[in-house]
Amino acid sequence: MAENRPNNAADNTSEDSDIMVTLDLDDGSQVECEILTIFSVDGQDYIALLPLTEDGEPNEEGEVFIYRYAEDAEGNPSLDNITDDEEYEAVSDRFDEWLDENEFNDMED
Repeated sequence: MAENRPNNAADNTSEDSDIMVTLDLDDGSQVECEILTIFSVDGQDYIALLPLTEDGEPNEEGEVFIYRYAEDAEGNPSLDNITDDEEYEAVSDRFDEWLDENEFNDMED
């Protein structure tokens, strides 16, 4: 995930759409992402982002970016890479649980 390291993130929100984030990557490119969820593991918040295609559609590869998530006193978000393998494994497991929970909830609807 190091190649997808965000330099900063900007929220693009509208009442009629999902919350979108634009990531400025280390290679100078930008990727527009939809926020899937923000969740906690051991007191630390994490964010799962789904990159979108140039047409604004979810990517077909199913790639998801997961970062440490925090907000400053003014509510400005910041994202950091997860560099520890053990931490990443715990976060990935929790995200997989979230996916399973949402799949079950979708089946009930």
